[in-house]
Amino acid sequence: MDKKQKALSLFSSHYNCAQSVFTAFAPGHGLSEEAALKTACAFGAGMARTQGICGAVTGAFMVIGLRHGKYLADDETGKDYTYDKAREFAGAFARLHGSTVCRELIGIDISTRDGLLRALDAGLFESRCAVFVRDAVALLEEID
Repeated sequence: MDKKQKALSLFSSHYNCAQSVFTAFAPGHGLSEEAALKTACAFGAGMARTQGICGAVTGAFMVIGLRHGKYLADDETGKDYTYDKAREFAGAFARLHGSTVCRELIGIDISTRDGLLRALDAGLFESRCAVFVRDAVALLEEID
């Protein structure tokens, strides 16, 4: 199963957008699927359903960190490169979808119970968020 299929399979199995994107890549970087799912859990729906930065984007940023992130205290070049890649990803995602902000992308405030129910009834997670997951994986594969 390729990474796009893996991410979409996770998403359709009720994992959030951040978990789905991050977990599709994490095992290839030495992180278990369980650890990846747990790590990314709070980042879905724009950070714990606060609808900030889209969880698919956040998941992608974590993948970029796994690939390139600074781990030595004096590695400013590594940090700068990671930030450059994250900005490149965010720009590409925003060009494709008009924003990187969850609330803007789905158009409903899901931080309230009423809003969440309206989004579920409208099928927004399947119709919109699955596309964001798919495209986040594709962009990650393109930029590096």
